[in-house]
Amino acid sequence: MNLQKLSFVLRGSIRKKVVLALDSKKIPSQIKDETKLEDSNVSRTLKELEREGIVRCITPNEKTGRIYELTKVGEEIKKNISK
Repeated sequence: MNLQKLSFVLRGSIRKKVVLALDSKKIPSQIKDETKLEDSNVSRTLKELEREGIVRCITPNEKTGRIYELTKVGEEIKKNISK
């Protein structure tokens, strides 16, 4: 378990919501609807989490409707946080 990455997620309530919402492959609008966050917050957070290796975009060439999923690190973090 990477404790620095766990701490990174726990320090941000929006990051925590996005990680918990990624229980399957999803597009940003699905995450937005589930979490009741603004589009810009979801997009920014996904980019942050991707930079940290917690989520990955599996359709990077799509202009809209990119699909995101948790990495193995992200799955471990999700198991260690509670709602």
